[in-house]
Amino acid sequence: MLFSSLFRKKSVHDILKQVEKNESDGHHALGKHLTTRDLTAFGIAAIIGAGIFSTIGKASADGGPAVIFLFLFTALACGFAAFAYAEFASMVPVSGSAYTYSYVAFGEIIAWIIGWALIMEYAIGNITVAISWSDYFTGLLESMNIHLPQYIQMDYLTASNGFKDATALMQGGKTFENLDEGLQHAYTAWTSAPTIESFHLVADLPALLIIIIITALVYRGMKESRNASNLMVVVKLCIILLVIAVGIFYVDTENWHPFAPNGIGGVLKGVSAVFFAYIGFDAISTTAEECKNPQRDLPRGMMWAIIVCTILYIVIALVLTGMVSYSELNVGDPLAFVFDKLNLKWMSGIIAVSAVVAMASVLLVFQMGQPRIWMSMSRDGLLPKRYSRVHPKYKTPSYATIVTGFVVAVPALFLNLTMVTDLCSIGTLFAFVLVCAGVLVLQNKPDIPRGKFKTPYINAKFIAPILLLVGLTFAFTYNKKATMDFITNEKQINAPEDIVTSLDAIQTKSVTNFLIAKNPKHAENADLEALLSDYHNDETTYKALIDELPISENQKYQSGFALFQHKIPMWIFMIVLLGLVLWAYRSNLSLIPLLGLVSCLYMMAELSVWNWIYFTIWLLIGLSIYFGFSYKNSKLNGQSVG
Repeated sequence: MLFSSLFRKKSVHDILKQVEKNESDGHHALGKHLTTRDLTAFGIAAIIGAGIFSTIGKASADGGPAVIFLFLFTALACGFAAFAYAEFASMVPVSGSAYTYSYVAFGEIIAWIIGWALIMEYAIGNITVAISWSDYFTGLLESMNIHLPQYIQMDYLTASNGFKDATALMQGGKTFENLDEGLQHAYTAWTSAPTIESFHLVADLPALLIIIIITALVYRGMKESRNASNLMVVVKLCIILLVIAVGIFYVDTENWHPFAPNGIGGVLKGVSAVFFAYIGFDAISTTAEECKNPQRDLPRGMMWAIIVCTILYIVIALVLTGMVSYSELNVGDPLAFVFDKLNLKWMSGIIAVSAVVAMASVLLVFQMGQPRIWMSMSRDGLLPKRYSRVHPKYKTPSYATIVTGFVVAVPALFLNLTMVTDLCSIGTLFAFVLVCAGVLVLQNKPDIPRGKFKTPYINAKFIAPILLLVGLTFAFTYNKKATMDFITNEKQINAPEDIVTSLDAIQTKSVTNFLIAKNPKHAENADLEALLSDYHNDETTYKALIDELPISENQKYQSGFALFQHKIPMWIFMIVLLGLVLWAYRSNLSLIPLLGLVSCLYMMAELSVWNWIYFTIWLLIGLSIYFGFSYKNSKLNGQSVG
């Protein structure tokens, strides 16, 4: 195996020639039904879902009204990436998205890696949305006095972990009624579930139901999927506009002060949640072959979707933080919560129905994207032939669609929502980084056919170094303490809940007795977490108290490698950033895709090191499949697929 053969590339000429052949003989050809309006609707369907109905609450609680700047930053990052996607989509108008673009720009091994990452993005994204849909759907049933057992509306990991945390907190003196509602549900699901020996039968059945329905719709045809998507988009846009129209009359501008209560750190804390709100616009690029005029319509559809959704996100964030204090918004259903708090029960019901529709439309777009990635990889010989099979009547990738249904449905029964959300984010950001890098690699190659759309060129030669100097100046002046703590790996004190859940029964009793001896009034409150939380608001007092507790140092603080490991992604970002600035200076790189690459890589660095580890494991599994099957069966290897 020659190393150079790993980077063998497909030419744009050959890709376009194959598409023409498919269309002329009808073999492997998809139906062409989509216009700019349909693509924009698909984009809105994908973007407006969990972000506006769920994660916007947590992000607003962390950043206050200033969270609108995070939406702007994320929209810019996605906009920069969208320029790169649009340029590639105009140049190579075929199904395959970033996978096909990487095949042209970098070669086969990188194309396989990005294709494998996209499989994870869409599969994990589908799982995430299915779980969120299940939460809203069961909540809607609860409001109608239809009560499903907890163990059939929750995934296995959430129930298992929630049971352990709830047990530890109750061991520390907290009563069941004072537990977080999510922990109550997890504890109930785990203790009430049927068991086979020691295995608890906990599975999210509503998530399974919606996946089966959506998969059947996607299998049935693009025209049917388009019509369903357009209808759901109209419904949820009407609801969102109604929320804005009603909510604006209840805005109290006093709630906007302070505008950024937790500073820049608080705003950036929600970067993962807010970015997840924008995931999905790239799925539009997988429908390129089903567009009537992909070179014109794909760029327009992407841009309009991002613009419309950003405006709606910002207005909703301002209305929410104006209706109630930002500190009250750390809830799973912020829109329903604020209207419920203002005794507008009828609005809460409408929002619940809208959320169910919105989640279903997101799932529809994601469920369309993955089979088309698999189909493209199969056409190139990197997956078995059956994955490129197109249904003779429905003109959809039939086999790949059915497999996608199974790949999404089974994990949705068992996986944890937080884990899959972050994994989806890192897979998507990785795709964005490579697409932006691909535009930079190809920008000066004269032998590449260009589409009708081209990213506006702004020379980054001097702008990139200047922006780096501005960032460093800010870090070492306005944010000096946090910067120095990061560089010196200064130990960080653990939060009350983290400390309590790390204690065994003997340590819990010892800490409780210590606090009572320190202040006899504490004997009136047996809730250990609440006792520690009373001190948490004053950093100096809290630190002094924790230092005295009769527990080990690693239960009090994160330090050494245990702390440093979480900073590894950010160190990777900073090293790569220096390399990119040098590359920009030497090669006169285009500014827009460079900014897209940097901003997406930064958001990857904000994710936990565990997400990087899980993502790396996923890529290693993919590489084992590539070297075991795909390398020798690749069309570029001169062999047909086995």
